[in-house]
Amino acid sequence: MTQTWLTQEAADRLRGELTQLEGPGRKEVTAKIEAARAEGDLKENGGYHAARDEQGKMEARIRQLKQMLDNAHIGSPPASADGKVGAGMVVTAIIAGDEMNFLIGSREISSGDLDVYSEKSPLGAAVLNQEIGAKVSYTAPNGREISVEIVAAEFYA
Repeated sequence: MTQTWLTQEAADRLRGELTQLEGPGRKEVTAKIEAARAEGDLKENGGYHAARDEQGKMEARIRQLKQMLDNAHIGSPPASADGKVGAGMVVTAIIAGDEMNFLIGSREISSGDLDVYSEKSPLGAAVLNQEIGAKVSYTAPNGREISVEIVAAEFYA
């Protein structure tokens, strides 16, 4: 499993979301289900089915948040002495001739100011574990081969 580094701010934000979903969120969706159930025939009750779908999505998000927080390292990641791109790093690269900054990792660790690419995405997989200055390429989902030159990488703060 890939180590996920979370800043204290990101961890606090995710814990707050989890608390809201487990408390008031669950109560709210349960009330919606009960109100829809009271209307009668469940087979043709759109409100009931919508509330059950909402409940399922909320429970999945709760599981996702718990797993992420249980497996996360909170704080500052160690300084990278090996000079390679890793998860939780902001990468500056020249992609198809244009300079671009992006984060390798999970959208959960970003405050929304950067594009985020998973380590499993074509771009993420191409740059992961590469050294600064490396020139690599990857195949985009549309089949186009795209060249990438890694200019810099530093841990996201």
